[in-house]
Amino acid sequence: MRPLAFALSATCFWGAGPAIAGNEEHLIQLLESRQCRSCQLNDVDLTHADLRDADLNGAHLQRANLSQARLDGADLSGSDLSFTSLQGASLRGTDLRNSRLIGTDLRRTDLTGALLDPKALDQSHWDGARGVSQGARSHAGLHNAGVNAAQAGRWPAAEQLFNAAIKAAPEEPLSWVARGLSRGEQGKDDLASRDLAHAGQLFAEQGDMVKADQLKEASQLVYDTTNKTGVQSGNGIGSVLLSSALSTAQAIAPIALKALMPMLP
Repeated sequence: MRPLAFALSATCFWGAGPAIAGNEEHLIQLLESRQCRSCQLNDVDLTHADLRDADLNGAHLQRANLSQARLDGADLSGSDLSFTSLQGASLRGTDLRNSRLIGTDLRRTDLTGALLDPKALDQSHWDGARGVSQGARSHAGLHNAGVNAAQAGRWPAAEQLFNAAIKAAPEEPLSWVARGLSRGEQGKDDLASRDLAHAGQLFAEQGDMVKADQLKEASQLVYDTTNKTGVQSGNGIGSVLLSSALSTAQAIAPIALKALMPMLP
């Protein structure tokens, strides 16, 4: 248990001002006992706070600042963390089931072993988060994160995100196209060719023979370019595809990178 003096010193986090965000009694209760179910703690600043194993079931923490906080093993189930900053926080083994994570900043957090609902992170920001459980991010969320990485030129990161998107929805051809382009940008021409070919097969199964034929043509172009020269393209068959007059690049690449836009991470 922490001394009351320490708990009261936490009010300095808000700086000077006529009012303290949240409920001061609830804050003191939390810092003294680490138990504060259904507490009103919206807008509080608990940067770097040590709240390991804290019981915050059902707590109201909207817009709170918990950046760099240690919340390992804490119970945050049923809590409202809308627009809360948890950037860089440690959430190892934290229970986040049934919590609201709308606009929540989870960038660079450690979520190893954290309990999350399916697609729980779809409306949050999680770039750089570690240990995210499978299913916590939807196919669209993963694909869109790959789009962001691709647009920033971070092709290895884009490839990994499209990998995860494909695992979440292997029947979606757009992610196969996008991963193929990402691989092509890294000079992985053989893998890029395979991805484009498989995407074409998926489009064919969906009855879209125009895209299927375009992707077959693009896949063959990548394959021929590599095998005729005997040299990998190095800095980007993806660039060749994206900038050439080939109809596939013009018709498919923009779709692959921009079609799935319900929520960006």
